[in-house]
Amino acid sequence: MRKVTDEEFMAAWGRTLSATETAKLLGLNVRAVNSRRRSLEERYGTILPSNDSRSSSFNVTIPENGVRVKFELDSGVILVGSDCHYWPGIISTAHRAFVMFAKEMKPKAIVINGDAFDGATISRHPPGGTWEALPSVKQELEACQERLSEIEAASLNSKLHWTWGNHDARFNARLCAQVGDGFKGIMGMNLTDHFPRWKFSTSVMVNGNCMIKHRWHNGVHAIYNNALKSGTSIVTGHLHSLKVTPWTDYNGTRYGVDTGSLADVNGQQFSYSEDNPKNHRSGFAVLTFYKGKLLPPELCEVLDEDAGEIYFRGCVFKV
Repeated sequence: MRKVTDEEFMAAWGRTLSATETAKLLGLNVRAVNSRRRSLEERYGTILPSNDSRSSSFNVTIPENGVRVKFELDSGVILVGSDCHYWPGIISTAHRAFVMFAKEMKPKAIVINGDAFDGATISRHPPGGTWEALPSVKQELEACQERLSEIEAASLNSKLHWTWGNHDARFNARLCAQVGDGFKGIMGMNLTDHFPRWKFSTSVMVNGNCMIKHRWHNGVHAIYNNALKSGTSIVTGHLHSLKVTPWTDYNGTRYGVDTGSLADVNGQQFSYSEDNPKNHRSGFAVLTFYKGKLLPPELCEVLDEDAGEIYFRGCVFKV
């Protein structure tokens, strides 16, 4: 079969605006056309629009400094989980639910909103009074790779993005403090090197009206303050509180969202809390966009970690 060049493919798409018609024109199958379309959009930083109402254009712009990435999404779902704090051998209920949702919802994008990596042995917190055994950096990296590969496999066509969290930054910060710039640019010295399928940035702005980043304000009123002072909907992690706070003014309604934690909030990762009560909940957020606008955000919450029960849209599921 003759190889179709990128130029020929894009010219054919421009004439038909349809995967089915482009497939007929070029003698390809529809699945191959859809896959090629996504690949070309990502490679050339462009959009190949469709006349199919079921197809939602999705373009990603990544700046050179890697700080604020821009998503342009007409309609579709973005799945946002944060504060995974993955440890070896532990697969939380929230993580299993996240993988299930990634598979069934087929989101346009999946965002891990900081702190997938914990960095217990390179933390500023002292070990517990019992001299607890903590996983090494290598063991934590392997745990992150295992869990994130499950998410990757669940939704092969989703764009994968990771915003930097303060725990994630421990990896690079400790290396920088220990070895300086001598090993800068060497493979493996940056956390990003270990997760090649994920794009990293400080924040993600969706359609200019929804900011996704790891943290901003702190305290019990943090989510309210985030929405009030940002002037846009804002989705954060860090505080593990899992809640939605709307704010309406003359410009309409926007939302502050805390995405909770994909970890078991009573897990060993959080022993530094010294057995104090924590306003933490396991779960994640489902963001649905319609004609470029964020609809009321939805939360999936873990009801019973041991029983594997979660709550979403009025129903209780077991994962």
